[in-house]
Amino acid sequence: MLTTQEKKRVLKKFAVHEKDTGSPEVQIALLTDRIKMLAEHLKIHKKDFSSRRGLLQMINKRRRLLLYLRKKDEERYRKIIGKVGLSK
Repeated sequence: MLTTQEKKRVLKKFAVHEKDTGSPEVQIALLTDRIKMLAEHLKIHKKDFSSRRGLLQMINKRRRLLLYLRKKDEERYRKIIGKVGLSK
């Protein structure tokens, strides 16, 4: 899990406004960090199938958020893709 300090760092970097915690950009960034951590966990624990299922759910949630953002505002979509480091 992400620590409180890591979440604050992500919020500060991706927030659209000062008290932003729920914008698609912030949600995508938080999910990306959690996905990276869980992927590292699964490299070590190959038979942890419940965590693998959770990873797939997070990946799909991030994908849906990205699709939503691409429909709503193409510029914000391209910006978050570049910042997070995803290739689309």
